[in-house]
Amino acid sequence: MKYDVLAVDGSQRVAALTLEAASEAAAAEMAARQGLQVISVGRNALGIFPERRVRFPTLLFSMELMSLLEAGLNLVEALQTLAEKDAAGERREVLSGILAAIHRGEPFSQAVGAFPRHFSPLYVATVKASERTGNVREALGRYIAYQEELERVRKKIVSATIYPAILVVVGSLVMAFLMFYVVPRFAKVYEDMSGTLPFFSKLLLSFGSFVGNNGVTLGIALLAGVAGFVWAFARADVRTWLNLQIWRIPGVGERMKTYQLARLYRTAGMLLRAGIPAVKTLDMVRGLLAAHLRDSLMRAKVLIEQGQPMSVALGAVGLATPVAARMMAVGERSGDMGKMFSEIARFHDDEVARSVDAFTKAFEPLLMAALGISVGLVVVLMYMPIFELAGSIH
Repeated sequence: MKYDVLAVDGSQRVAALTLEAASEAAAAEMAARQGLQVISVGRNALGIFPERRVRFPTLLFSMELMSLLEAGLNLVEALQTLAEKDAAGERREVLSGILAAIHRGEPFSQAVGAFPRHFSPLYVATVKASERTGNVREALGRYIAYQEELERVRKKIVSATIYPAILVVVGSLVMAFLMFYVVPRFAKVYEDMSGTLPFFSKLLLSFGSFVGNNGVTLGIALLAGVAGFVWAFARADVRTWLNLQIWRIPGVGERMKTYQLARLYRTAGMLLRAGIPAVKTLDMVRGLLAAHLRDSLMRAKVLIEQGQPMSVALGAVGLATPVAARMMAVGERSGDMGKMFSEIARFHDDEVARSVDAFTKAFEPLLMAALGISVGLVVVLMYMPIFELAGSIH
């Protein structure tokens, strides 16, 4: 059986390896013979029925750690408490690795930086900046507030799009059921009446006959189309092309840019408040922007290095709305750009949320009307011959 071993090597670095052994004790003994100091041993998650590995909850970890620090525990005691709370799993492994690094004399930022899968560069930079003042608790509070604000905006957007998405899915399923199941059966009933059918009913029932006669071929073509769509969407270049096409839609691209800028301002505000210089901040937030906006951010960075204020530099490359540029100018006069960036982000987040709410309020009735008319039209066209036959009898 395979076991995952987390250990410290001879150069005092954390190492993760997978060993084949009869038991956990045997795996630990094998690692020890290789000169490793074992931190933890767990069953390997690979196999026919893999064990579910829960991703390390960075936000929950930060909240719990801040609570323990506020209660008066020092950093090592707080980490040990959290490690003892989890008997096994990936969370225990990460905490054990952080503790081992701190016991070797590494700073907390370097300890969490050894786990890039769980702690982003933004998290590491925020903690590292706080170590100059010794107030890790304040850095954790800033990160928690940052994540909660992002989650608040995300929930607003998701909740506003759930109902339209359900309408589209249900309406599409109903239409697919009518067109690919009901209509072909009606077409067989009306085969002998094809000469007397209304024009649109004849078209609909001709489609039904085609579907009924080529069901297998259409099914294979549908599956191939779905597979091709999934394959294309998995390609980064295709996703980039689709994203650019969406950005070109009037109104939609403007709102998407506002949302992107809000993320930029919020993250930059958190980093500036942590004491990180503006130029380094722009380097760190570059990955948050869409690909076609990153070059503009780098041009703004060059202007700042040349001595231009952030409000002028970002405005010159199109990364500052008129409202943002004015608020940044105020922040530059007061000397608190971090707080001002957070305020700008909140302003733009509210603007995006209002736009999404307005769009959904207008779109939902239109969508319901379109689905209702489509389903009703198909049903009426199917029953039109029966209505005409009933009228001729009278």
